[in-house]
Amino acid sequence: MNKTTRLGLLIATLLLAQPALAGAQREEALSASMRASLQKSLADTAVTRTAFRNLADEAAWLKEMSRRLAKRMPDEAERLEFLTTLHWEASRAGLDPQLMLGLIEVESGFRKYAVSPVGARGFTQVMPFWIKTIGTPDHNLFQLRTNLRYGAVILRHYIDIERGDLYRALGRYNGSLGQPTYPRMVVGAWKRNWDYTTPARAAQADTLSVRPRD
Repeated sequence: MNKTTRLGLLIATLLLAQPALAGAQREEALSASMRASLQKSLADTAVTRTAFRNLADEAAWLKEMSRRLAKRMPDEAERLEFLTTLHWEASRAGLDPQLMLGLIEVESGFRKYAVSPVGARGFTQVMPFWIKTIGTPDHNLFQLRTNLRYGAVILRHYIDIERGDLYRALGRYNGSLGQPTYPRMVVGAWKRNWDYTTPARAAQADTLSVRPRD
C-alpha cells in the first residue's frame, strides 16, 4: 500500500470516527401501554415518496431542500433518498420535517455513520438501548429509514411526555433536560437553515396580506 493510499484511508477513518455533538437519551421505564404504542409506531412501511399530497409541493420542497443540503451531502441520489425518507418519517410522526433537519444538523452534521462519545448512532443519534426497549434485534441504526424512524418516534414520544413543550422535549432527546443550549441550537438551525413554506401557502399568505381591511 503506497503512502497516498494509506493517507486516504486514514482520513476516511477519521471522518467516520468523528464524534457527533450528541448527548444521550436516557433509558427510562416505560409502561406496557406506552411500550406497545412506540413499538407500533416503528411498524415497517415502505417509503416511496414524501408525505405531500400535492406533487407540485413535493417537487418544490425536494428541489429547495436538496439545494440547501448539497454541500453537506454531495451525491444527488443519496440526498433525494434521504430527504424523501425524512419527510415521510417526520410527517408520519406528526413532526415538522424542517425541525428534523435542524435536529440532524446539530446531532450528526448529516453524517450517516456518526457515533457519539456515549454511543448514539447515525443521523439522528439514537441510543442503542432503544432497540432493546421498543425494537427488534435486526434493527440497524445506521440504516437510513430505521434511523430516521427511530429518531422521529423518539422525539414525538418526548414531545407527548412534555405536553407539547418542544424545548423540554429536545432537552430530553439530548439528555440535557432543563438546560437551554441544545434546544436553542436545534431551533436555531431549523429556523436559520431549513425553514420553508410551500409555494401554495406562500401565495395564500400574500393574498391575505393584501386583502383590504373592513
